[in-house]
Amino acid sequence: MPYSIFYLLLPIVSTVIIAFPIQSQTVRSVSDVLEDGQVKYAIDYIDARTNATAQFLTQIGSIISPSGHEHDRAEAVANKMRQIGLSNVAVDGTPNAVGVIPGNSGLALVFISTLDDLATVADNQRSAPEPPRIEGDRVIGPGTNTSFTTAAMLSAAEALINSDLKPEHDLVFAAVAQEETGLVGMKKVYETYRDKAIGFVDILGEGQSISYGAINIHWWKVVALGPGGHSLRGGLPNVNQGIGRAVDRILQLPQPKKYPDIRTVANISILNSGSVYNHKPEEGWFSLDLRSMDVSVVEEMETQVRSILEQVSKETGIKFKMDPFQLTPGGQLPGARESVLVTTAQAISRHLGIEPRLSDMGSSNMNVAIGNGTSAIGISGSRGGQRGFPDEWANIPAMIKTAKHIALLASTIGGAQSRF
Repeated sequence: MPYSIFYLLLPIVSTVIIAFPIQSQTVRSVSDVLEDGQVKYAIDYIDARTNATAQFLTQIGSIISPSGHEHDRAEAVANKMRQIGLSNVAVDGTPNAVGVIPGNSGLALVFISTLDDLATVADNQRSAPEPPRIEGDRVIGPGTNTSFTTAAMLSAAEALINSDLKPEHDLVFAAVAQEETGLVGMKKVYETYRDKAIGFVDILGEGQSISYGAINIHWWKVVALGPGGHSLRGGLPNVNQGIGRAVDRILQLPQPKKYPDIRTVANISILNSGSVYNHKPEEGWFSLDLRSMDVSVVEEMETQVRSILEQVSKETGIKFKMDPFQLTPGGQLPGARESVLVTTAQAISRHLGIEPRLSDMGSSNMNVAIGNGTSAIGISGSRGGQRGFPDEWANIPAMIKTAKHIALLASTIGGAQSRF
């Protein structure tokens, strides 16, 4: 199913009212779980396995995985899940790799990492003279920055299993595909767990920032169609004239100046048409990036864009169509800032020596859950540097802190504790 169609099947809301299920349950504090000897063992285990985690990152980082072509990386991740002892490991058709540490409550805490890379990363991987390598506290090589999240997630899962901790709730570890092309993998995981999830945790780093709200981001590909022809038989109508007029008017939309406090943006960054000097193109297109914390403002801008395209079409004879490229839902959940999920993640960051920034304007896999009324956070940080460049690298100490953050969320929110 094309992701643009699948997206339309999910209800999108800007503000929803939900009950936070974990609010009514007993959640141990960070200080309490650190008194548990097995939790301490899990944290020490993560440290002890630092080199093995970095080695695993070199392995999966070397697998070329542009969005929509993640199958080989998903299988490698699933094999690792089986090796460390996760249950119900499977790779679905998306392809997502998912494994579980079973609990007994019938509910689930779902951890999310990202499998796919940008197309530029895949190009860099193909031209790299060697696979990723460990140098000091870095894993260097294209494909390492995003896969940092999966390596950290499975480091935490392995530590929890080897510490013989039993969770109250299922701990789900999902490495999801097609994040870059419509959050497709996350939508699949969300549909599977939406009715039993006490929360989703999108793993983006060690916790320098914690996002609990989501900004609406709608990306469109606006296609222009008109008659082609040689320059000598060209003239008007011309696709480029239509594109030029439309772009100029769209960039003058009033909403960004009217609603700057809710991060309203209208941007056009890609213009594409023609390939030779002496031929009038029959088709061209431009990108359209609309975003705001209020989905009604995004929809208002989309209505005005359609009106602009209709008017330009009448003036120039050029036809337009708007194709959805990536429509990322957003929303604000009442009470999210004070929820146990957010305050516990904040406390864990502080335990790790970080004073986290809190944000209600996240933009990642978690948007799917929040946009549909389910509690979710994104924990992010500096994973390394040079993402998308040949000298991309991942920060090993940050990866280990990320794994510890996950293990402590599993022990607090997920209720993982000693069996005896």
